[in-house]
Amino acid sequence: MEPHSSPLRPLLERLESLAALDAPGRAIGAKVRGLLSPGAAKDALSGTWIGHALHPLLTDVVIGSWVSASLLDVLGGDDDGTAARRLIAVGIAAYPPTALTGLSDWADSEPADERVRRIGLIHAATNAGALALYAASLAARRRGDHGRGKLLGLAGGATLGAGGYLGAHMSFAQGVGPNQTAFDEGPADWTGAGMAADLPAGAPTRVVVDETPVLLLRRGETIHALHDRCSHRGCSLSAQGEIEGDTITCRCHGSQFALRDGALRRGPATTDQPAYEVRQSDGRVEVRLAPRG
Repeated sequence: MEPHSSPLRPLLERLESLAALDAPGRAIGAKVRGLLSPGAAKDALSGTWIGHALHPLLTDVVIGSWVSASLLDVLGGDDDGTAARRLIAVGIAAYPPTALTGLSDWADSEPADERVRRIGLIHAATNAGALALYAASLAARRRGDHGRGKLLGLAGGATLGAGGYLGAHMSFAQGVGPNQTAFDEGPADWTGAGMAADLPAGAPTRVVVDETPVLLLRRGETIHALHDRCSHRGCSLSAQGEIEGDTITCRCHGSQFALRDGALRRGPATTDQPAYEVRQSDGRVEVRLAPRG
C-alpha cells in the first residue's frame, strides 16, 4: 500500500525552504527576546500562570468571533447586521494580545529551527491579512455597504483558515509549544545512572538513563537529578543551566526550576521539570521518576 501523505506537504516544504525570510526573522526574533526578558511580563505572555501556553486560548476568541460573524452572514442573523458587526469588533479587539503571545512563543523557538522561523513569519503575515480583511469588512458594514462587508468577511475567514493551518503545523508537526519532556519523562523503576565517584562536586553532569537525558548534580552527600531537557524548548540544562542556590536557570530563555523537585520557579516554561529520586548502591547511582503530588 502506498504511504499516505498530505497533498499540502509540497507547499509546506516550499514555505519551509524560503531562506529569504531568515534575515528579517532573525532580526525580529532577537528584538522580541531583547524586549521580553524573563520576568513577570514574559511569564504572563507565555502562560506560566495557567500551566500551558496562553496563545492557543486567545486564538479561540479571535477565530470564534470572526467565524461566527461569517456564519451569520451565510446562515442569516439579525436584520440590521448588528450581531455580526459586534462579533467582528470583538475579534479585532482580541487580536493584539493574541498576536503578542504568539510572537513571544515564536521568538523562543525560531533560533533553533529555521523552518519554525519561516513558517512563523508566514503564519503571522497571513493572520495580519485576515485582520485587515475583517477590519475592512467592519468599515464597509458601518457605511451601510453590507454586501461588500460580507464578501470581505468571507475572504477574511478563508485567510484566517490558512493562518490557522500554518499555526497547527507549527504546533503539531514542528513541535512548538508542547512540554518537551511529555513523551519521555524517564524511568519509573530504579535504574542505573553511573558511578557516584565519577560525578564532579557542584557541577552538573549529563547521563543517559534508558535513552532519557538526566542531569545529575552532586553536593556533598546529596545528589540531585532532573530531566536534562528543559520542558520549555528542549535546551540541555547540564550544558546551558546556571546553578544558584537551590535553583537551576536555563540560559536559553531564563526558565528556573528547583533542584530538589523540579518545581517551576519562573517561566517562560509552563510545566515543572521531571525530577528523580536518587539512591546509591555500592557506589552506583540509581534513579527513578519521583511520584507526583
